Amino acid sequence: MESKERVPIEIGDKVTFSKTVGETDVYMFAGITGDFAPNHVNEEYMNKTPYKKRIAHGVLSIGFASTTSSLFFEKVDTKGMGAVSYGYDRIRFIQPIFIGDTVTVHYTIAEIDHENLKSIAEIEIYNQNNEICTAGQHILKFIKE
Repeated sequence: MESKERVPIEIGDKVTFSKTVGETDVYMFAGITGDFAPNHVNEEYMNKTPYKKRIAHGVLSIGFASTTSSLFFEKVDTKGMGAVSYGYDRIRFIQPIFIGDTVTVHYTIAEIDHENLKSIAEIEIYNQNNEICTAGQHILKFIKE
């Protein structure tokens, strides 16, 4: 039986979020996850690499993408529906994000599955030089409240 509910969004709907990545962000994320790899927390180690400075955790950028999905949901008329994250696909860490970089996350609805009450958004995260750093897809599952 086909669902009569429809996802209350349109293809092309989007939201952005910008943030400067601070040292505190990296250390707090390391503390939460237990990932104290030297590429995140050891400046002297990284000085000897081609990167020359510490790199923020790639997964931290996915946390920023999660922020945009929440901001997106706050922006739309939900028509009495809630939503939960159904997961992330095709995540790629294309270029490092360094401490001090200002990143901008673009979250754009690319597909809608009305039958299963899901949407797929394209995620693109750029640094202050307009270089893409992280890309992927986010699946949002709509639920009846």
